[in-house]
Amino acid sequence: MKRFPKTYAVTGGAGFLGSHLCEALLDRGHRVLCIDNFLTGTPRNIDHLTGRDGFRFLKHDVTQDLYLPKPLDGILHFASPASPRDYLEFPIQTLKVGSLGTHKMLGLAKAHGARFLLASTSEVYGDPQVHPQPETYWGHVNPVGPRGVYDEAKRFAEAMAMAYHRTNGVNVRIARIFNTYGPRMRKNDGRAVPEFISAALAKKPLPVFGDGAQTRSLCFVKDEVEGLLEFFFSPHTGPMNIGNPNEVTVLEIAQWVKKLTRSSSPIVHRPLPVDDPKIRRPDTTLANRHLTWRPKVALKDGLERTIAWFKESEKSKK
Repeated sequence: MKRFPKTYAVTGGAGFLGSHLCEALLDRGHRVLCIDNFLTGTPRNIDHLTGRDGFRFLKHDVTQDLYLPKPLDGILHFASPASPRDYLEFPIQTLKVGSLGTHKMLGLAKAHGARFLLASTSEVYGDPQVHPQPETYWGHVNPVGPRGVYDEAKRFAEAMAMAYHRTNGVNVRIARIFNTYGPRMRKNDGRAVPEFISAALAKKPLPVFGDGAQTRSLCFVKDEVEGLLEFFFSPHTGPMNIGNPNEVTVLEIAQWVKKLTRSSSPIVHRPLPVDDPKIRRPDTTLANRHLTWRPKVALKDGLERTIAWFKESEKSKK
Protein backbone atom coordinates (compact mmCIF):
# COMPACT_ATOMS: atom_id res chain seq x y z
CA MET A 1 0.00 0.00 0.00
CA LYS A 2 1.34 3.41 -0.94
CA ARG A 3 1.74 5.56 2.16
CA PHE A 4 0.50 9.13 2.48
CA PRO A 5 1.64 10.14 5.98
CA LYS A 6 -0.54 12.70 7.69
CA THR A 7 -0.84 13.79 11.30
CA TYR A 8 -3.88 12.81 13.32
CA ALA A 9 -4.79 13.50 16.95
CA VAL A 10 -6.80 10.84 18.77
CA THR A 11 -8.45 12.07 21.96
CA GLY A 12 -9.12 9.29 24.45
CA GLY A 13 -6.28 7.52 22.66
CA ALA A 14 -5.28 5.45 25.68
CA GLY A 15 -8.77 4.01 26.01
CA PHE A 16 -10.04 0.73 24.65
CA LEU A 17 -11.21 1.89 21.24
CA GLY A 18 -8.90 4.89 20.99
CA SER A 19 -5.75 2.80 21.42
CA HIS A 20 -6.80 0.49 18.59
CA LEU A 21 -7.39 3.54 16.39
CA CYS A 22 -3.93 4.91 17.21
CA GLU A 23 -2.39 1.58 16.26
CA ALA A 24 -4.36 1.29 13.01
CA LEU A 25 -3.40 4.80 11.91
CA LEU A 26 0.27 4.10 12.63
CA ASP A 27 0.03 0.85 10.68
CA ARG A 28 -1.25 2.89 7.72
CA GLY A 29 1.87 5.06 7.86
CA HIS A 30 0.41 8.13 9.56
CA ARG A 31 1.73 10.19 12.45
CA VAL A 32 -0.41 9.98 15.59
CA LEU A 33 -0.73 12.26 18.60
CA CYS A 34 -2.48 10.30 21.35
CA ILE A 35 -4.22 12.58 23.86
CA ASP A 36 -5.59 11.25 27.15
CA ASN A 37 -5.89 12.26 30.82
CA PHE A 38 -6.18 8.64 32.05
CA LEU A 39 -9.57 9.14 33.69
CA THR A 40 -10.65 5.77 32.25
CA GLY A 41 -7.81 5.07 29.82
CA THR A 42 -4.55 3.44 30.88
CA PRO A 43 -0.87 3.69 29.84
CA ARG A 44 -0.89 -0.11 29.38
CA ASN A 45 -3.05 0.28 26.27
CA ILE A 46 -0.38 2.30 24.49
CA ASP A 47 2.87 0.96 25.99
CA HIS A 48 3.47 -1.10 22.85
CA LEU A 49 3.14 2.03 20.70
CA THR A 50 5.73 4.06 22.60
CA GLY A 51 8.88 4.33 20.54
CA ARG A 52 7.17 3.68 17.22
CA ASP A 53 7.98 6.17 14.49
CA GLY A 54 5.33 8.85 14.29
CA PHE A 55 3.75 8.22 17.71
CA ARG A 56 3.56 10.87 20.41
CA PHE A 57 1.60 11.01 23.65
CA LEU A 58 0.21 14.08 25.37
CA LYS A 59 -1.40 13.89 28.80
CA HIS A 60 -4.16 16.46 28.64
CA ASP A 61 -7.79 17.06 29.64
CA VAL A 62 -9.53 18.09 26.42
CA THR A 63 -12.01 20.26 28.30
CA GLN A 64 -9.04 22.65 28.74
CA ASP A 65 -7.55 24.86 26.02
CA LEU A 66 -5.00 23.17 23.78
CA TYR A 67 -2.60 24.61 21.22
CA LEU A 68 -0.99 22.26 18.72
CA PRO A 69 1.52 23.23 16.02
CA LYS A 70 0.76 22.54 12.39
CA PRO A 71 0.41 20.27 10.54
CA LEU A 72 -2.68 18.65 12.01
CA ASP A 73 -4.75 16.91 9.37
CA GLY A 74 -7.47 15.36 11.49
CA ILE A 75 -8.90 14.91 14.97
CA LEU A 76 -10.64 11.70 16.03
CA HIS A 77 -12.53 12.68 19.17
CA PHE A 78 -12.95 9.59 21.34
CA ALA A 79 -12.41 11.13 24.79
CA SER A 80 -15.24 10.15 27.13
CA PRO A 81 -16.16 7.60 29.74
CA ALA A 82 -17.96 4.97 27.67
CA SER A 83 -19.42 2.35 29.98
CA PRO A 84 -22.41 2.74 32.32
CA ARG A 85 -20.22 2.10 35.35
CA ASP A 86 -17.79 4.84 34.30
CA TYR A 87 -20.25 7.56 33.42
CA LEU A 88 -22.29 6.85 36.55
CA GLU A 89 -19.08 7.30 38.57
CA PHE A 90 -17.98 10.37 36.60
CA PRO A 91 -21.23 12.11 35.55
CA ILE A 92 -19.88 15.69 35.55
CA GLN A 93 -16.72 14.73 33.67
CA THR A 94 -18.84 12.86 31.10
CA LEU A 95 -21.03 15.90 30.49
CA LYS A 96 -18.01 18.21 30.31
CA VAL A 97 -16.05 16.13 27.82
CA GLY A 98 -19.10 15.77 25.59
CA SER A 99 -19.81 19.50 25.65
CA LEU A 100 -16.68 21.53 26.50
CA GLY A 101 -14.30 18.87 25.18
CA THR A 102 -16.12 18.64 21.86
CA HIS A 103 -16.25 22.44 21.62
CA LYS A 104 -12.48 22.75 22.23
CA MET A 105 -11.61 20.02 19.72
CA LEU A 106 -13.91 21.45 17.04
CA GLY A 107 -12.26 24.83 17.54
CA LEU A 108 -8.87 23.17 17.11
CA ALA A 109 -10.08 21.43 13.94
CA LYS A 110 -11.33 24.77 12.59
CA ALA A 111 -8.00 26.49 13.33
CA HIS A 112 -6.05 23.78 11.50
CA GLY A 113 -8.51 23.10 8.69
CA ALA A 114 -8.54 19.53 9.99
CA ARG A 115 -11.09 16.79 9.42
CA PHE A 116 -13.04 15.92 12.58
CA LEU A 117 -14.52 12.55 13.56
CA LEU A 118 -16.94 12.51 16.47
CA ALA A 119 -17.29 9.21 18.26
CA SER A 120 -21.00 9.29 18.93
CA THR A 121 -22.97 6.29 20.10
CA SER A 122 -26.04 4.13 19.75
CA GLU A 123 -26.99 5.57 23.14
CA VAL A 124 -28.32 8.66 21.34
CA TYR A 125 -31.29 6.40 20.48
CA GLY A 126 -31.89 5.75 24.20
CA ASP A 127 -34.34 2.93 24.91
CA PRO A 128 -35.52 2.83 21.30
CA GLN A 129 -39.09 2.51 20.13
CA VAL A 130 -37.95 1.90 16.53
CA HIS A 131 -36.12 -1.28 15.62
CA PRO A 132 -33.57 -1.56 14.10
CA GLN A 133 -32.40 1.99 14.63
CA PRO A 134 -31.81 4.11 11.48
CA GLU A 135 -29.91 7.39 11.58
CA THR A 136 -33.18 9.22 10.88
CA TYR A 137 -34.61 8.09 14.24
CA TRP A 138 -34.44 10.88 16.83
CA GLY A 139 -34.37 8.56 19.81
CA HIS A 140 -36.17 7.94 23.09
CA VAL A 141 -33.89 9.34 25.81
CA ASN A 142 -34.61 10.19 29.43
CA PRO A 143 -32.58 13.41 29.91
CA VAL A 144 -32.83 13.36 33.72
CA GLY A 145 -32.20 9.64 34.26
CA PRO A 146 -28.80 8.33 35.40
CA ARG A 147 -27.81 7.37 31.84
CA GLY A 148 -28.77 10.84 30.58
CA VAL A 149 -25.34 12.25 31.37
CA TYR A 150 -23.84 10.12 28.59
CA ASP A 151 -26.77 10.08 26.19
CA GLU A 152 -27.29 13.83 26.26
CA ALA A 153 -23.56 14.60 26.20
CA LYS A 154 -23.30 12.72 22.92
CA ARG A 155 -26.48 14.25 21.50
CA PHE A 156 -25.11 17.71 22.35
CA ALA A 157 -21.77 16.78 20.80
CA GLU A 158 -23.54 15.83 17.55
CA ALA A 159 -25.40 19.16 17.53
CA MET A 160 -22.16 21.06 18.18
CA ALA A 161 -20.35 19.17 15.42
CA MET A 162 -23.09 19.96 12.91
CA ALA A 163 -23.13 23.63 13.97
CA TYR A 164 -19.38 23.88 13.28
CA HIS A 165 -19.90 22.06 10.00
CA ARG A 166 -22.73 24.32 8.80
CA THR A 167 -21.44 27.61 10.19
CA ASN A 168 -17.66 27.28 9.98
CA GLY A 169 -17.20 24.68 7.25
CA VAL A 170 -15.44 22.15 9.48
CA ASN A 171 -15.15 18.83 7.66
CA VAL A 172 -17.11 16.71 10.14
CA ARG A 173 -17.87 12.98 10.41
CA ILE A 174 -20.36 11.69 13.01
CA ALA A 175 -20.11 7.96 13.72
CA ARG A 176 -22.74 6.30 15.89
CA ILE A 177 -20.88 3.38 17.42
CA PHE A 178 -22.75 0.30 18.60
CA ASN A 179 -21.58 -2.22 21.20
CA THR A 180 -17.88 -2.87 20.56
CA TYR A 181 -15.79 -5.51 22.33
CA GLY A 182 -12.34 -7.04 22.20
CA PRO A 183 -8.84 -6.91 23.69
CA ARG A 184 -7.94 -4.00 26.00
CA MET A 185 -11.37 -3.70 27.57
CA ARG A 186 -11.08 -3.18 31.31
CA LYS A 187 -12.36 -6.19 33.18
CA ASN A 188 -14.28 -4.04 35.65
CA ASP A 189 -15.79 -1.50 33.26
CA GLY A 190 -19.29 -2.92 33.73
CA ARG A 191 -20.08 -3.83 30.12
CA ALA A 192 -21.45 -7.30 29.46
CA VAL A 193 -18.53 -8.95 27.64
CA PRO A 194 -15.70 -8.05 30.07
CA GLU A 195 -18.00 -8.58 33.03
CA PHE A 196 -18.92 -12.10 31.90
CA ILE A 197 -15.36 -13.07 30.91
CA SER A 198 -13.86 -11.80 34.16
CA ALA A 199 -16.45 -13.64 36.23
CA ALA A 200 -16.08 -16.87 34.26
CA LEU A 201 -12.28 -16.89 34.54
CA ALA A 202 -12.46 -16.11 38.26
CA LYS A 203 -15.04 -18.90 38.74
CA LYS A 204 -17.59 -16.37 39.97
CA PRO A 205 -21.28 -16.10 38.98
CA LEU A 206 -21.98 -14.35 35.68
CA PRO A 207 -24.30 -11.38 36.42
CA VAL A 208 -27.16 -10.95 33.94
CA PHE A 209 -29.42 -7.95 34.44
CA GLY A 210 -33.14 -8.65 34.29
CA ASP A 211 -34.12 -11.83 32.45
CA GLY A 212 -31.37 -11.31 29.88
CA ALA A 213 -33.82 -11.00 27.00
CA GLN A 214 -32.63 -7.48 26.18
CA THR A 215 -30.59 -7.47 22.96
CA ARG A 216 -27.26 -6.03 21.87
CA SER A 217 -25.38 -6.04 18.57
CA LEU A 218 -21.72 -6.80 19.21
CA CYS A 219 -18.96 -5.68 16.85
CA PHE A 220 -15.39 -6.93 17.30
CA VAL A 221 -12.95 -4.05 17.76
CA LYS A 222 -10.89 -4.80 14.64
CA ASP A 223 -14.04 -4.63 12.51
CA GLU A 224 -15.20 -1.47 14.26
CA VAL A 225 -11.90 0.34 13.71
CA GLU A 226 -11.83 -0.57 10.02
CA GLY A 227 -15.38 0.74 9.61
CA LEU A 228 -14.61 3.95 11.48
CA LEU A 229 -11.52 4.68 9.40
CA GLU A 230 -13.24 3.99 6.09
CA PHE A 231 -16.00 6.36 7.15
CA PHE A 232 -13.47 8.96 8.35
CA PHE A 233 -11.71 8.99 5.00
CA SER A 234 -14.97 8.93 3.02
CA PRO A 235 -16.76 12.05 1.75
CA HIS A 236 -19.84 11.45 3.93
CA THR A 237 -20.68 13.57 6.97
CA GLY A 238 -23.20 11.27 8.60
CA PRO A 239 -24.46 10.59 11.16
CA MET A 240 -23.71 7.00 10.20
CA ASN A 241 -24.25 3.83 12.23
CA ILE A 242 -21.00 1.87 12.43
CA GLY A 243 -21.75 -1.51 13.98
CA ASN A 244 -22.56 -5.15 13.46
CA PRO A 245 -26.27 -5.77 12.74
CA ASN A 246 -26.17 -9.32 14.17
CA GLU A 247 -28.37 -9.12 17.26
CA VAL A 248 -28.07 -11.40 20.31
CA THR A 249 -29.60 -11.40 23.77
CA VAL A 250 -27.51 -10.60 26.82
CA LEU A 251 -28.31 -14.07 28.15
CA GLU A 252 -26.93 -15.61 24.95
CA ILE A 253 -23.70 -13.65 25.37
CA ALA A 254 -23.33 -15.01 28.91
CA GLN A 255 -23.98 -18.54 27.66
CA TRP A 256 -21.37 -18.15 24.89
CA VAL A 257 -18.79 -16.96 27.42
CA LYS A 258 -19.55 -19.88 29.75
CA LYS A 259 -19.14 -22.32 26.89
CA LEU A 260 -15.93 -20.84 25.48
CA THR A 261 -14.25 -20.54 28.88
CA ARG A 262 -15.49 -23.99 29.93
CA SER A 263 -16.68 -22.33 33.11
CA SER A 264 -18.85 -24.02 35.68
CA SER A 265 -19.91 -20.64 37.08
CA PRO A 266 -23.66 -20.15 37.35
CA ILE A 267 -25.56 -17.38 35.62
CA VAL A 268 -27.30 -15.17 38.18
CA HIS A 269 -29.95 -12.55 37.52
CA ARG A 270 -29.82 -9.07 38.98
CA PRO A 271 -32.28 -6.15 38.86
CA LEU A 272 -32.40 -4.32 35.56
CA PRO A 273 -30.75 -0.86 35.74
CA VAL A 274 -32.84 2.27 35.18
CA ASP A 275 -33.40 3.07 31.47
CA ASP A 276 -31.47 0.02 30.31
CA PRO A 277 -32.26 -0.36 26.56
CA LYS A 278 -34.42 -3.39 25.81
CA ILE A 279 -33.32 -3.67 22.17
CA ARG A 280 -30.30 -2.50 20.24
CA ARG A 281 -29.46 -3.16 16.59
CA PRO A 282 -28.12 -0.76 13.96
CA ASP A 283 -29.85 -0.23 10.68
CA THR A 284 -26.73 -0.35 8.48
CA THR A 285 -28.43 0.59 5.20
CA LEU A 286 -26.53 3.89 5.00
CA ALA A 287 -23.13 2.30 5.69
CA ASN A 288 -23.86 -0.49 3.22
CA ARG A 289 -24.72 2.09 0.56
CA HIS A 290 -21.67 4.32 0.99
CA LEU A 291 -18.90 2.09 2.39
CA THR A 292 -17.26 -1.11 1.18
CA TRP A 293 -16.75 -2.10 4.83
CA ARG A 294 -18.70 -4.97 6.37
CA PRO A 295 -18.09 -6.62 9.78
CA LYS A 296 -16.28 -9.95 9.27
CA VAL A 297 -15.51 -11.40 12.71
CA ALA A 298 -18.14 -13.84 13.97
CA LEU A 299 -19.20 -13.60 17.61
CA LYS A 300 -17.61 -16.93 18.55
CA ASP A 301 -14.27 -15.95 17.00
CA GLY A 302 -14.32 -12.50 18.54
CA LEU A 303 -15.15 -13.83 21.99
CA GLU A 304 -12.37 -16.43 21.72
CA ARG A 305 -9.84 -13.71 20.89
CA THR A 306 -11.09 -11.53 23.73
CA ILE A 307 -10.98 -14.37 26.24
CA ALA A 308 -7.43 -15.23 25.16
CA TRP A 309 -6.39 -11.61 25.73
CA PHE A 310 -7.99 -11.56 29.20
CA LYS A 311 -6.15 -14.75 30.12
CA GLU A 312 -2.83 -13.39 28.89
CA SER A 313 -3.43 -10.10 30.67
CA GLU A 314 -4.00 -11.90 33.96
CA LYS A 315 -0.81 -13.93 33.49
CA SER A 316 1.25 -10.81 32.89
CA LYS A 317 0.13 -9.36 36.22
CA LYS A 318 1.44 -12.34 38.18
